[in-house]
Amino acid sequence: MEYYDKNMSGSNRQQPEHNVKIWSRRNVEITGVKEVDSFDSEEFLLQTNMGYLVIRGENLQMKNLNLDDGEVAIKGRVYEMTYLDENHGEKAKGLFSKLFK
Repeated sequence: MEYYDKNMSGSNRQQPEHNVKIWSRRNVEITGVKEVDSFDSEEFLLQTNMGYLVIRGENLQMKNLNLDDGEVAIKGRVYEMTYLDENHGEKAKGLFSKLFK
């Protein structure tokens, strides 16, 4: 049986699962979050175990943040969820340059 133990260190440590749950486009729960890079009422940029995740919408608010457990909960109207990875490097560069102007 495999499990994740916070007290384990080194290469034997397993990453927590990355899951996204959405209810009625108004509530989102995400696990496997490493870091919240930026957020405002229209966009969240999260670093997850599976790459960067961008959530766009309207009236977005952070309901819960627990980076020790890798969990984030967001409420608001969700319009779009996109993963940014190596295959979309130009898109990621454009997003980061827009964020840090």
